[in-house]
Formats: sequence, C-alpha cells, structure tokens
Amino acid sequence: MSPNEAGSSSWDAIVIGSGIGGLVCAGYLAAFGRRVLVLEQHDVAGGNCHMFRRRRAYEFDIGVHYLGDCGPGGLLPSLLAGLGVGDRVRFRRLDPDGFDRIVLPGVRFDVPEGWSRYGDRLLETFPAEAAGLQEYLSICGEIAASARYSASARPVLGGSPAVVRWSRRGLSRLFDHCGLSAAARTVLAAQSGNYASSPANTVVAAHIRMLDDYLTGGAYYPEGGGQMLAAALVEQLETHGGQLRTKSRAARILIEHGRAAGVELTDGEVLRAPLVVSNADYRRTVLELCGGRENFPEGVVRRTEDAVMRLPLVTSYAVVAAELPEASEANIWYWPSGDVESAYARTEAGQFDELPFVFISSASHKDPGNTAVCPPGHTNLQIMTACPPGYAPWGVPDGPASGLRYRRVAEYRAAKEKLAACLLDRAEEVLGPFRDRIVYLESATPLTQERYTLATGGAAYGLQSWGPHGRRPDVRTAVEGLFVAGQDVHGGGVVGAAVGGAQCAEAILDRPVLAEAYDGAVFADRALLPERGHDWDPLRISRGQARRDARGFAPTAR
Repeated sequence: MSPNEAGSSSWDAIVIGSGIGGLVCAGYLAAFGRRVLVLEQHDVAGGNCHMFRRRRAYEFDIGVHYLGDCGPGGLLPSLLAGLGVGDRVRFRRLDPDGFDRIVLPGVRFDVPEGWSRYGDRLLETFPAEAAGLQEYLSICGEIAASARYSASARPVLGGSPAVVRWSRRGLSRLFDHCGLSAAARTVLAAQSGNYASSPANTVVAAHIRMLDDYLTGGAYYPEGGGQMLAAALVEQLETHGGQLRTKSRAARILIEHGRAAGVELTDGEVLRAPLVVSNADYRRTVLELCGGRENFPEGVVRRTEDAVMRLPLVTSYAVVAAELPEASEANIWYWPSGDVESAYARTEAGQFDELPFVFISSASHKDPGNTAVCPPGHTNLQIMTACPPGYAPWGVPDGPASGLRYRRVAEYRAAKEKLAACLLDRAEEVLGPFRDRIVYLESATPLTQERYTLATGGAAYGLQSWGPHGRRPDVRTAVEGLFVAGQDVHGGGVVGAAVGGAQCAEAILDRPVLAEAYDGAVFADRALLPERGHDWDPLRISRGQARRDARGFAPTAR
C-alpha cells in the first residue's frame, strides 16, 4: 500500500459528487447499512441545490427556483421521507392560479395547476387555434399519464397509439402536426428553460414530464431555500455511518481487472472501495475519470464523445432596495421575440447579441418568512437566460475544469458585463425601472457553473442527447462495481436528479426502494437524526463534519 493509500476496508461504497442525486443514492445505501463516503470537490455539498451568501445580508439559490410535485405524497417528499428526513424540509405551495407567468408581445399567460384549467386558459388565449390545441392537449394528456405512472417506479404496460407515436419524437414535430402558430408554440414551450433545450431538440415525453410535475403535482419552493435539501440529506448520511468530504476532487476512478476498486484524488490520496457511484457529469465520468476506451465499450465511448449537452445558462443575482410591484411569487418567462423556435436557433448557432428569453425569480416573494434572502422592504431577484455553447463566446480557449484561470481575462469580463446589462434591460421591460435601486448585483456564467460543479461546458441540465430518441445512460456500467447516478440517467432538474439517485440505489441494493418509499416505507432510523438548535445552519451542515468549522465560512444572515 502506498503512503497515500487509505485502508481497503474503510468503505463499502464511494460516491463522487454531492449533488442531490449523489446524496440520495448515498443516503439509501447508508440506510441499508453500507459504509458510504461522499466526495465533493467544492467547499459545500448540494451541487445545484447550493446557495451562497453575501454581506451577511443576502442569500441566493443557484438552481432551485421551484419544484414540481412536492405536496403530501409527492415524488421528492416521498424520497426524503424514505430516508427519514421528510419532516425536515418544508415545501411552500406557490399560487395554483398562476405559478408561472409567460410574457411575449401581445400575450400574457398565467400557468395554473391542472391540465383542464391549463387547457381552458390556452383556448381562451388562442381561440382561433382551438382544433390544433385540443389535438395537442389530447396527446399530452395520454403521455403525461404514462410518464406519471412510471415516475413512481411502477412498470408501464404498453402505451396508447399517441404515446407510442409521439413520446420520443421532437416537440417541434408535434407543434407542426397540430398546425400551431409561433405565439402558441412559444406559450407551450416557454418553460423549456427548465431543461434548457429547444423544441426541435427535446423529445415530447421530456417536455410533458416536466410540465406535468407542476400541472398535476403543483409548484412548490423549499422553505429556507435549496440548501435545506442538501443539509437534511447530509444529516441522514452522517448519522447512519457515512461521511461527506468536501474539497476532495476525484482525479480518476480506480479500475482493476475490469472492476471498480476505489478513487484517487487530485492530491494523490487513494481511497479504496468495492463499489463506486459517480454522480459526476457523465462525459467526465466515462472519458476522464475512467479513461474512455481503456475501460468502456467502443459504442458507449462513441455515444459519449458525440453527446450534446443542454444549453448553458447565465444568471444575475440582484437585491433591490424596494418592493417591486410587478414581482411576485410567480416566475416570469419573458420571450421578447415571441418565437421560441427562432430564438433557440439563434442561440444554438452562437449568436450572442439577442437573448432568447429572460427568466425572473424572486426568492423574497416565494419564501417571505426567510429574512436571510434580503432585508424587509427589499426584493431578491434571480434573472436568467440561456446562452450559446462552448468557450468562444467568453473569449477563452478552455474551461476551469482543466485549470484555466478565467475571471480576470479581459474578453471574459467584457462579455459577462455586456450580458449582465442585457439581462437587466430585459428584466426592466417586464418589472419596470429598478436599476438605480440595486444595492447588490453579481453574475454567474457557464464558466462559473463549470468551476463549481465540473459540468461539461457549464451545462447545468446535463445531457441533451446520448444516442437517438432521448436515450440516456443506464445506472449500471460495463465496469463491475461502477454505477452512475443523477440527472444524466433520468432527466434534468432537482427532482429528476433525485430520482436518478434512487434508481442507482435500487440497482445496487436489488430492491425497489423508490416504489416502496412512494408507498410510505421509511428505511432510515429517524431516532438517530440530530436535534436542530436555534443556531442550526444548512450551509454549515453541508460542509461535512470534518470541515464544519473551517475558515472561509459565511455565517447565516438569519
């Protein structure tokens, strides 16, 4: 054993990446008695559930703006309850009459809960397109019912002709089939920013599953922000014999004689385990951590090399010293051109001058009881858009995952400042003037995303395509003892990543824990969970026990 090598019997499983998928998988393994180590290269666990603090007065969520199906018995609450932490995360229901507001020239559409109400509102908005919309809604209803049933891990037996014909076809083709106008298409696909790909590059089933989560399950926001999810899962992991190690980046997955044997860190430390789960970016897992063709079949490597990532995002985080009358708990989706397909086409082609859309979320309205997001009388805003893929638009040759120091590059700074100004311009078109009352402003680019999560190209929603017809990698790999988890195996977003983590645990444990949790089973011992005192802090908990009081920690604003 080398001086840097840990004992071979230390862990039953090592999980790379502490995004929600990795934490859910680790939690279920720990609940069944496995000794689990979770490695996280960042300072804090959570991935896109992470939040950050500024000036001890503001908190901003990175990727949790709203979640679908989080009421009693919902999919994510059921997964958390199965780990004994269901009562440790409270979800606040957003306005069922309009949790999303879609704005385009001449049209304002408030998205309500319920397919029936949604359909009625569409027909009221576009009465001349009633026949096409009714055809669209009929097809969507059948696909939604099928997807909803499979999401709870129960088998789907066959499918209707509409399900078979349309589930794996592009959303644009369904729009064409229904003969819909550009404006109607834009309203129907306005929320595509929830997975960051165009109608032409999104299979119908993926779009409908995203929408059905909200229409059928309702829209919710976790009280206290997304970090509450990570903190609850870290508590469960640590009290069931597991460990979270932050600031520990995996350099490679050890594969010996065709099977996983552990992980080597970037500092040379070797950690051994007979089971490795990668919740990392799938491309990095196969091509970098595992050496590509050295350990994987040619077909898998070729599909992974050719895989297309979803579009990356740019976000501005702002605090305004005023209550903005046009801001509310409803998210705003603003499409200035009124043509969703041409807007995406320009962005995919690399055009950087015109924003495809602007998404506006106000944490201070969604979580009014949380004074940490901003002081009373202020508004906390996240303003987001999709941007072209690749590094060229940012004036750099590579990304931070390879070690590039980009933040002081003049071309990068100029592009970032220009785009941030455009985001504010478009947001003011919807919310009215507020720029002169901004007291805090910070922006994040795809390079920021890559720096903190190592997502390929900074694509927060992972894989767009991995082979034809919406195909995705399986949780099992060609390497014995190596599994993958997270959104790349199930679908984008927090709930999709969590389901991917549970599916990975199912494959390892050979037990349908997702379906059992959905039916009310609890696998963890709730009596082991720690008490939460008045100074309990989700960000501090999410650093892991060993680094909980390390330097560089920003105290809570609560």
